[in-house]
Amino acid sequence: MAYEDTLKVFENLQEGDRIELKHEVKVGMRKWYTTTVGEVVQCERRRHGLHHRRNSDDKVYSDVILLRRDSGELTTVTLDEFSELRKI
Repeated sequence: MAYEDTLKVFENLQEGDRIELKHEVKVGMRKWYTTTVGEVVQCERRRHGLHHRRNSDDKVYSDVILLRRDSGELTTVTLDEFSELRKI
């Protein structure tokens, strides 16, 4: 799935939608792929300052989804160019 397709799905998400997100998890030099399934609680485009040595007027955003998993656990996922998002 192309990243543009993932963004189209993200733009149309509403609270209560069930989604499946396939994404890459990186910790240090290790990485693995996982699938997160849950109900959308909230979607937002969040401004952050993760990038350093940039001009102070640069605006950097991440697309963030707050999910309620089947166990009731709340989790936050951030989309990147490797994410594959679909409604189920």
